[in-house]
Amino acid sequence: MADIDIQHLANLAQLELSQQEISVVGEDLQRIMIMVDQMQAIDTSNVEPLAHPLDARQRLRPDQITETIERDLYQQGAPATADGLYLVPRVVE
Repeated sequence: MADIDIQHLANLAQLELSQQEISVVGEDLQRIMIMVDQMQAIDTSNVEPLAHPLDARQRLRPDQITETIERDLYQQGAPATADGLYLVPRVVE
């Protein structure tokens, strides 16, 4: 098991940890590393990958138009429009 430099990790994360906190974090990380090693040792060669952990289907609503665009109404307050487009002054030459 590789040694974990908790102080270096704390510096990278811009955390200030006391010696007691460093000790606690070190023990927690060691337990996490042991658990990951145990999980990696499990034979998963006969397990098919899952797209989703639950056997459920996504219910989708029907694709129907429910709103209309009132372009003429929206463009009434614009200073200049043409062919349904907003006209703006040129800003890049």
